[in-house]
Amino acid sequence: MSKSNVTFCAGLIAAAMNVGCANTVRGVQQDAERATEKTVAATETVDVKSALSADSRVDASNINVDTIASSKTVVLKGSVPSEQQRRTAEEIARGQAKGYTITNQLTIAQK
Repeated sequence: MSKSNVTFCAGLIAAAMNVGCANTVRGVQQDAERATEKTVAATETVDVKSALSADSRVDASNINVDTIASSKTVVLKGSVPSEQQRRTAEEIARGQAKGYTITNQLTIAQK
C-alpha cells in the first residue's frame, strides 16, 4: 500500500471516528433532554396529586394523575362523588400544571 493510500485511509478512519463521537454527543444530549422532560412531568404529577389531596373540596382518594411528557398533558383518571368535585379537580389541576393540557377522565361514582 502506498504512503498516499495509507494517509487517505487514516484520514477516513479519523473522519469516521469524529462523526461517531459527534453522534454520541448528540445522543447523550437527546437522552439528557428526554430525562429532563420525564423528570419535569413526574414533578407535575406529584404537584397535581398533592394539590388535589390538600384541597378539602375534592375527595382525591380515587383520583390517579398521569403526566405525558411528550405532549405536556396531565390526565385525571378515577372517580369522584359528584360533578362539582369533577370540575373542581380539573380547576385545581389547571392551576397547578400551568402550560399543560388537562384531560379530565374522572367519572362520577356515588359512595
